Formats: sequence, C-alpha cells, structure tokens
Amino acid sequence: MIQLIVGSKGSGKTKKLIDQINASAKTTPGNIVCIEKSMKLTYDIDHAARLIDVDEYKISGYDMLYGFIAGVLAGNYDIVEVYLDGVLKLGNHDLEGLGGLLDKLAVLTGEGVKMVVTVSADLDELPESVKKYL
Repeated sequence: MIQLIVGSKGSGKTKKLIDQINASAKTTPGNIVCIEKSMKLTYDIDHAARLIDVDEYKISGYDMLYGFIAGVLAGNYDIVEVYLDGVLKLGNHDLEGLGGLLDKLAVLTGEGVKMVVTVSADLDELPESVKKYL
C-alpha cells in the first residue's frame, strides 16, 4: 500500500511524516524503516525506527532507489512500514518517472508493507500516474 504526503516546500510534509513514524513506533508490531537524503531526521524520529541515509550508498535516480528499497525489504522480512522522505530529490524532480517508481513499489510492497512517501510538489503539478496513489 502506497500513501503520499503531497505539498509545496515548507508545507509541513516532513512534520506529518515524523508524526506518523513516531506514532507507528509505539504501536506497530514489525520493523519500521525511514529512508531519507541526509540525516536531518536523526533526532526527530523514535529510535525504534531504522533510519537510512541514501547519501551513504550514493543512490541517485529512481532505478537505483527502487533496487535499494527492494534490497532493504529482501534483507528483512519483518519490515511492515517504509517511510521515504524527499523522493523528488532522489529522482532529479522527474514527476513522470515518479509515477513509474510508485507503480513498481506498489507491486514490491503489495498489501504486506505500508509505504509513505513525501512529494514536494503542488497537487495540480502531479501527473495522473502519481495522483492515483493519493
């Protein structure tokens, strides 16, 4: 299941993401992973959530990001929630390509893993391939 948090820069997307992670950390029986570019959430999220900085792994582009997420999920079958902050930064702000990534991630995660993604764009900018995940 894919859930998007959409809004322009400074609209509070990351704050919503942090609140969801921290609430889930208290109640979710499985593992929680938060993937971000740089470690700016280090002191904001509950220590029960695993924080991964994609900069450490030189991830750039949606194909590399997909492979990375697939590897993370393959390495730990107890992951039930994945949070991805700032996806457009990783995909060079390619909105059309984001639709393709979300399609592949929806198949990868199925119904067993909840995935929440922040998208820094106005709702009217999003192509239909992305809007279907709202």
